[in-house]
Amino acid sequence: MPFFAYKGRNARGELMQGVLEGADSGAIADQLFGTGVTPVEIVATRRTSTGGGLGETWRRLKEKKVTSMDVQLFSRQMHTLLKSGVPIMRGLGGLQDSSTSPAFARVIKDLRESLDSGRELSSAMRRHPECFSSFYLSMVRVGEMTGRLEEVFLRLFDHLEFDRDMRDRVKAALRYPSFVMIAMVLALVIVNMFVIPQFAKVFETFHATLPLMTRILMATSRFTLDYWPLLAGATVGGFVAFRSWLGTPAGRYSWDKRKLGFPIAGKILLKATMARFARSFALSMRSGVPVVQALTVVAQTADNAYLAARIEQMRDGVERGESILRTSTAANVFTPIVLQMIAVGEETGSLDDLMDEIALMYEREVDYELKTLSAQIEPILITFLGVMVLVMALGIFLPIWDLGKAALHR
Repeated sequence: MPFFAYKGRNARGELMQGVLEGADSGAIADQLFGTGVTPVEIVATRRTSTGGGLGETWRRLKEKKVTSMDVQLFSRQMHTLLKSGVPIMRGLGGLQDSSTSPAFARVIKDLRESLDSGRELSSAMRRHPECFSSFYLSMVRVGEMTGRLEEVFLRLFDHLEFDRDMRDRVKAALRYPSFVMIAMVLALVIVNMFVIPQFAKVFETFHATLPLMTRILMATSRFTLDYWPLLAGATVGGFVAFRSWLGTPAGRYSWDKRKLGFPIAGKILLKATMARFARSFALSMRSGVPVVQALTVVAQTADNAYLAARIEQMRDGVERGESILRTSTAANVFTPIVLQMIAVGEETGSLDDLMDEIALMYEREVDYELKTLSAQIEPILITFLGVMVLVMALGIFLPIWDLGKAALHR
């Protein structure tokens, strides 16, 4: 994604400037509004690399990039240091010296230099959008304004841990089905390009009428052998076109909406994203973020464009003076039970606690779905494997069986 240089002013009127990465200037403006900065100027720019020649460039290309685990451990360590009364500059110096990631050590060094030059911590972190998300920056900003920065870092640690655990469990559950599907595709390619051609040579010597299934398999194999460069080019071109389409806002929105309708994975993606939304929203409200700003920031944490648009629709409704229950109902992504919990939370003034309960409910449902995912997918995989074996058996062995019977009759 392109980089944009921005200038803006925070709530106290101070001039803020830096470089952010985003799809367009509108996305950058949304990020700035989410962190309490009113943009004054946003222009496209190129991130320039500074280094010490080819050796430095090669070393940076080889080194490991900053991971979410680095940011998660950094949040926990900052909470411990601030809670213990360690000055922030001294604490960052210790974290820089003890960091096992050279890339993240440079980030911490830049944070120290920015703080030393008079910037606030949230402003210094905004210079590194590849490490700190808009949600992270907004929460740090709230911690600075309320004087509860150590508490915010602890909540951010819990949030990042939950998010990483959810993603890891989804990936682990989908690993086995993915391997099986890849193995099936490879088996089909090998059979079409190497096995069936050998049988075709034998069948041609019979000079007999072959069964329909055999003729279909031979025609498919012949087409694959004759036009495999075209098929490979079409596959690569289709993949590139699909990625380009996903890079557009309309394409990303349409694909994310369709993903939620997938037979088995769709409901898991929906519940996992809604659990992340509820947890983030509860964290924002408990930290003192206004509802409208909280919904703006939380929408950026959703990795689904369709659900992010629904959350922004909720924000627009709240801005018009509607209740959260009414906007949640209009979003059409919550179950009736969740809507009842939101209604109770609004009536009792404990919406943050109810959002935590909603997150726990969604997490339990996702956990159950992931545990039973293999049991749900196995029948489908077995059916596909059975159909594939049946087609191969009918197409290849049926002619041999017919020839065997003819030989016996003679």
